[in-house]
Amino acid sequence: MRLCLMIRIVVLLVLLQHGSVFAESTENNHLMVGQFSAGNLKDWSPKIFNNNTVYTLSVLDGKQVLKALSNNSASGLVKEVTVNIKEYPYLNWRWRVETKVFSSDETKKSGDDYSARLYVMKSGGFFFWNTKALNYVWSSGKRHGDSWPNAFAPGNNRMIALRSAEDKTGTWYIEKINVYEAFKDWQGDEVVTIDAIAIMTDTDNTHQQAIAFFGDIYFSKD
Repeated sequence: MRLCLMIRIVVLLVLLQHGSVFAESTENNHLMVGQFSAGNLKDWSPKIFNNNTVYTLSVLDGKQVLKALSNNSASGLVKEVTVNIKEYPYLNWRWRVETKVFSSDETKKSGDDYSARLYVMKSGGFFFWNTKALNYVWSSGKRHGDSWPNAFAPGNNRMIALRSAEDKTGTWYIEKINVYEAFKDWQGDEVVTIDAIAIMTDTDNTHQQAIAFFGDIYFSKD
Protein backbone atom coordinates (compact mmCIF):
# COMPACT_ATOMS: atom_id res chain seq x y z
CA MET A 1 0.00 0.00 0.00
CA ARG A 2 1.35 3.39 -0.97
CA LEU A 3 2.26 5.71 1.93
CA CYS A 4 0.62 9.12 1.97
CA LEU A 5 2.84 12.16 1.63
CA MET A 6 2.27 13.22 5.22
CA ILE A 7 3.82 9.95 6.39
CA ARG A 8 6.64 10.52 3.91
CA ILE A 9 7.41 13.90 5.43
CA VAL A 10 7.39 12.42 8.93
CA VAL A 11 9.80 9.68 7.83
CA LEU A 12 12.07 12.22 6.16
CA LEU A 13 12.20 14.37 9.28
CA VAL A 14 12.08 11.91 12.15
CA LEU A 15 15.87 12.00 12.44
CA LEU A 16 15.75 15.75 12.90
CA GLN A 17 14.66 15.17 16.46
CA HIS A 18 18.25 14.08 17.08
CA GLY A 19 19.71 17.32 15.72
CA SER A 20 21.28 18.20 12.41
CA VAL A 21 24.67 19.42 11.30
CA PHE A 22 25.35 23.07 10.54
CA ALA A 23 26.15 24.06 6.99
CA GLU A 24 29.77 25.12 6.53
CA SER A 25 30.78 28.31 4.80
CA THR A 26 33.05 28.02 1.76
CA GLU A 27 35.70 30.44 0.55
CA ASN A 28 33.12 32.40 -1.48
CA ASN A 29 30.86 32.75 1.56
CA HIS A 30 28.38 30.14 0.40
CA LEU A 31 26.86 27.51 2.66
CA MET A 32 27.35 24.30 0.72
CA VAL A 33 24.67 21.64 1.14
CA GLY A 34 25.23 19.31 -1.81
CA GLN A 35 28.68 19.32 -3.38
CA PHE A 36 28.05 16.67 -6.01
CA SER A 37 30.70 18.17 -8.32
CA ALA A 38 33.32 16.98 -5.81
CA GLY A 39 31.79 13.52 -5.59
CA ASN A 40 30.60 14.28 -2.09
CA LEU A 41 27.48 12.51 -0.84
CA LYS A 42 28.42 12.81 2.82
CA ASP A 43 25.43 13.04 5.17
CA TRP A 44 22.90 12.43 2.39
CA SER A 45 20.64 9.58 3.47
CA PRO A 46 18.31 7.55 1.24
CA LYS A 47 14.66 7.36 2.25
CA ILE A 48 12.67 4.71 0.38
CA PHE A 49 8.87 4.95 0.32
CA ASN A 50 7.72 2.80 -2.58
CA ASN A 51 10.43 1.03 -4.57
CA ASN A 52 13.84 2.55 -4.99
CA THR A 53 14.70 5.57 -7.12
CA VAL A 54 18.36 5.06 -8.01
CA TYR A 55 20.71 7.96 -7.21
CA THR A 56 24.24 7.84 -8.57
CA LEU A 57 27.08 10.26 -9.20
CA SER A 58 27.50 10.74 -12.93
CA VAL A 59 29.59 12.87 -15.28
CA LEU A 60 27.53 15.03 -17.61
CA ASP A 61 28.85 17.82 -19.82
CA GLY A 62 32.26 17.34 -18.22
CA LYS A 63 31.04 17.87 -14.64
CA GLN A 64 30.11 15.46 -11.90
CA VAL A 65 26.43 15.66 -10.93
CA LEU A 66 23.81 13.55 -9.22
CA LYS A 67 21.62 11.37 -11.44
CA ALA A 68 18.16 10.19 -10.38
CA LEU A 69 16.39 7.31 -12.15
CA SER A 70 12.82 6.49 -11.12
CA ASN A 71 10.88 3.57 -12.52
CA ASN A 72 7.49 3.38 -10.77
CA SER A 73 9.32 4.32 -7.59
CA ALA A 74 9.39 6.93 -4.85
CA SER A 75 12.51 7.44 -2.80
CA GLY A 76 14.60 10.48 -2.01
CA LEU A 77 17.84 11.69 -0.55
CA VAL A 78 17.68 13.87 2.55
CA LYS A 79 20.37 15.87 4.30
CA GLU A 80 19.77 17.14 7.80
CA VAL A 81 21.41 20.55 7.91
CA THR A 82 20.75 23.67 9.94
CA VAL A 83 20.84 26.90 7.95
CA ASN A 84 20.02 30.41 9.14
CA ILE A 85 17.94 31.51 6.16
CA LYS A 86 17.60 35.04 7.49
CA GLU A 87 21.38 35.40 7.07
CA TYR A 88 21.62 33.16 3.99
CA PRO A 89 18.19 33.52 2.36
CA TYR A 90 18.99 32.37 -1.17
CA LEU A 91 18.92 28.70 -2.11
CA ASN A 92 20.86 27.98 -5.31
CA TRP A 93 20.99 24.88 -7.47
CA ARG A 94 20.76 23.67 -11.04
CA TRP A 95 18.80 20.76 -12.45
CA ARG A 96 17.64 19.18 -15.67
CA VAL A 97 15.28 16.39 -16.67
CA GLU A 98 15.72 13.94 -19.50
CA THR A 99 12.16 12.64 -19.32
CA LYS A 100 9.05 14.33 -18.00
CA VAL A 101 6.34 12.91 -15.79
CA PHE A 102 2.84 13.67 -17.05
CA SER A 103 -0.03 13.91 -14.61
CA SER A 104 -3.71 14.61 -15.25
CA ASP A 105 -4.02 16.63 -12.03
CA GLU A 106 -1.15 17.36 -9.65
CA THR A 107 -3.54 18.64 -7.00
CA LYS A 108 -4.82 15.06 -6.52
CA LYS A 109 -3.06 12.20 -4.77
CA SER A 110 -3.01 10.14 -7.97
CA GLY A 111 -1.02 12.89 -9.72
CA ASP A 112 1.56 13.68 -7.05
CA ASP A 113 4.63 12.64 -9.09
CA TYR A 114 7.46 14.80 -10.43
CA SER A 115 10.53 14.34 -12.59
CA ALA A 116 12.44 16.43 -10.04
CA ARG A 117 11.62 18.07 -6.75
CA LEU A 118 13.53 19.78 -3.99
CA TYR A 119 12.23 20.11 -0.42
CA VAL A 120 13.19 22.84 2.07
CA MET A 121 12.04 21.66 5.48
CA LYS A 122 11.46 23.24 8.86
CA SER A 123 11.12 20.72 11.66
CA GLY A 124 8.22 20.92 14.06
CA GLY A 125 10.46 19.49 16.78
CA PHE A 126 8.69 17.10 19.12
CA PHE A 127 5.42 18.08 17.45
CA PHE A 128 6.43 16.51 14.15
CA TRP A 129 2.98 17.15 12.68
CA ASN A 130 3.90 20.85 12.67
CA THR A 131 6.78 20.24 10.29
CA LYS A 132 6.56 22.50 7.23
CA ALA A 133 8.04 21.97 3.77
CA LEU A 134 8.39 24.11 0.68
CA ASN A 135 8.39 21.75 -2.25
CA TYR A 136 9.88 23.11 -5.49
CA VAL A 137 8.90 20.90 -8.41
CA TRP A 138 9.27 20.35 -12.12
CA SER A 139 5.57 20.41 -12.97
CA SER A 140 3.77 18.98 -15.97
CA GLY A 141 0.42 20.69 -15.60
CA LYS A 142 1.06 23.95 -13.74
CA ARG A 143 2.54 27.20 -14.99
CA HIS A 144 5.84 28.62 -13.83
CA GLY A 145 5.33 30.28 -10.45
CA ASP A 146 2.06 28.54 -9.60
CA SER A 147 1.69 27.28 -6.03
CA TRP A 148 -0.89 25.03 -4.40
CA PRO A 149 -1.42 22.89 -1.27
CA ASN A 150 -0.19 19.34 -1.53
CA ALA A 151 -2.98 16.80 -1.94
CA PHE A 152 -1.75 14.63 0.93
CA ALA A 153 -0.69 17.34 3.41
CA PRO A 154 -2.34 20.63 2.41
CA GLY A 155 -1.46 22.46 5.63
CA ASN A 156 2.15 21.32 5.83
CA ASN A 157 3.51 21.03 2.32
CA ARG A 158 3.42 23.88 -0.20
CA MET A 159 4.00 22.98 -3.83
CA ILE A 160 5.69 25.54 -6.09
CA ALA A 161 6.20 25.03 -9.82
CA LEU A 162 9.62 26.33 -10.79
CA ARG A 163 9.60 24.49 -14.10
CA SER A 164 6.72 23.42 -16.30
CA ALA A 165 5.93 21.37 -19.38
CA GLU A 166 7.09 24.32 -21.47
CA ASP A 167 10.67 23.93 -20.24
CA LYS A 168 12.98 21.79 -22.33
CA THR A 169 14.34 18.38 -21.52
CA GLY A 170 18.10 17.87 -21.68
CA THR A 171 18.71 21.46 -20.62
CA TRP A 172 20.25 22.78 -17.41
CA TYR A 173 18.23 25.38 -15.51
CA ILE A 174 19.76 27.47 -12.75
CA GLU A 175 17.54 28.35 -9.78
CA LYS A 176 17.98 31.01 -7.11
CA ILE A 177 15.14 31.24 -4.60
CA ASN A 178 14.72 33.47 -1.55
CA VAL A 179 13.38 30.79 0.78
CA TYR A 180 13.29 33.19 3.75
CA GLU A 181 10.71 35.32 1.95
CA ALA A 182 8.97 32.22 0.57
CA PHE A 183 8.33 30.86 4.06
CA LYS A 184 7.14 34.27 5.23
CA ASP A 185 4.76 34.62 2.28
CA TRP A 186 3.36 31.15 2.90
CA GLN A 187 3.20 31.04 6.70
CA GLY A 188 2.88 34.71 7.54
CA ASP A 189 5.41 34.26 10.34
CA GLU A 190 9.19 34.51 10.20
CA VAL A 191 11.14 31.27 9.83
CA VAL A 192 14.78 31.88 10.74
CA THR A 193 16.29 28.41 10.36
CA ILE A 194 15.56 25.35 8.25
CA ASP A 195 16.51 21.83 9.25
CA ALA A 196 16.81 19.73 6.12
CA ILE A 197 17.04 19.66 2.35
CA ALA A 198 15.73 16.73 0.32
CA ILE A 199 15.63 15.87 -3.36
CA MET A 200 13.43 13.33 -5.04
CA THR A 201 12.38 11.95 -8.40
CA ASP A 202 9.20 9.93 -8.02
CA THR A 203 6.79 8.15 -10.35
CA ASP A 204 4.97 5.65 -8.12
CA ASN A 205 1.54 7.28 -8.42
CA THR A 206 1.52 7.61 -12.21
CA HIS A 207 3.61 4.45 -12.85
CA GLN A 208 6.02 6.15 -15.24
CA GLN A 209 9.78 6.44 -15.64
CA ALA A 210 11.81 9.61 -15.18
CA ILE A 211 15.46 10.66 -15.29
CA ALA A 212 16.75 13.86 -13.71
CA PHE A 213 20.11 15.42 -12.83
CA PHE A 214 20.97 17.71 -9.93
CA GLY A 215 23.96 20.01 -9.67
CA ASP A 216 25.48 21.51 -6.51
CA ILE A 217 23.10 22.93 -3.90
CA TYR A 218 24.11 25.86 -1.68
CA PHE A 219 22.81 28.86 0.24
CA SER A 220 24.06 32.41 -0.28
CA LYS A 221 23.59 35.86 1.24
CA ASP A 222 22.78 37.47 -2.10
